[in-house]
Amino acid sequence: MQNNKSNKILRIFISSTDRISGQLAYEKIVYMAKENNLAGATVFRGVLGFGASSVIHSSKFWELTEKLPVVIEIIDDKEKTEAFYQQVEPLLNEMPKGCLVTLDPVNIKLYKAGKNK
Repeated sequence: MQNNKSNKILRIFISSTDRISGQLAYEKIVYMAKENNLAGATVFRGVLGFGASSVIHSSKFWELTEKLPVVIEIIDDKEKTEAFYQQVEPLLNEMPKGCLVTLDPVNIKLYKAGKNK
């Protein structure tokens, strides 16, 4: 991925308990992104949120296994992120619960690898 290309950020909003083929959906998607050589992916877990169902899910210190909102962010050039979305779209459509996907332009200022140990 280069800083001067037309880069995109793909965001997938799902639940921490959603599954694809028995695997946690966020794990499946991140591993798929890695297998497809995308530049990077990060999963964020929310502490409070709701979606199209209008059911609020929250994190409480005594309920560590609570169903929580999760956002997967994947960044790469336009062609790779759009192609990756086409690959995961059928999997997301098969999930019984809702989700939201956005694809937005992103301006990369710095992208460098760290030292491998």
